[in-house]
Amino acid sequence: MHVLTILDHPNPNSFSAAVARQFMSGAGAAGHTTELADLNAEGFDPRWSMADIEADDAGPTPKDVLSEQARIARADAICFVFPLFWWGMPAMTKGWVDRVWSWGWAYNQLDDPDKSLQRPRTGVLLVPAGARSDEMSQSGYLAALETVWINGTFGYFGFTKRTLEVLNGSTGSENRRKALLDKAYQCGFALSRPTVDSSDRAVSGNHTGL
Repeated sequence: MHVLTILDHPNPNSFSAAVARQFMSGAGAAGHTTELADLNAEGFDPRWSMADIEADDAGPTPKDVLSEQARIARADAICFVFPLFWWGMPAMTKGWVDRVWSWGWAYNQLDDPDKSLQRPRTGVLLVPAGARSDEMSQSGYLAALETVWINGTFGYFGFTKRTLEVLNGSTGSENRRKALLDKAYQCGFALSRPTVDSSDRAVSGNHTGL
């Protein structure tokens, strides 16, 4: 498979960047080809603008969006790596999702509100977090993230295999961080091909028209 990794962190020496490198190393060791989209280093503009709105209404698609969509078209699997920010995505990742996975390209709620227009792909989210896993589970944060991302947002991406790995304790000891990097490597090494499952659908909740 060809595996695209989307990295969102402005610091190339960050733990998130190390996670992305380990994931790609694992995927490469398993025989997959890899590609990195380092959104901050490449200067992607995450701002949703009138140009994006006009593109939704049959206008020209912005060139930077077309470039990102071409990357996606090449990929059989996509991995997102970003730190957990206020129990959500950082602004760069959110803007990339808003702009790139656009109406008429990723989904069309007029014909089928819950179905992606994209071919099946394997999707992985590797999300470094300082919080402990028991804190997130007991407080309901993990369930909320799984509902919003796995059952919602990433269903529109055509991810017929969707995996969320919250890398809890990423600000902890060196041993803990090494264990998390090992997990990232294994996630890349163990990637499996997407499946075709007509019941694997998103739950509607898109902004278009609001």
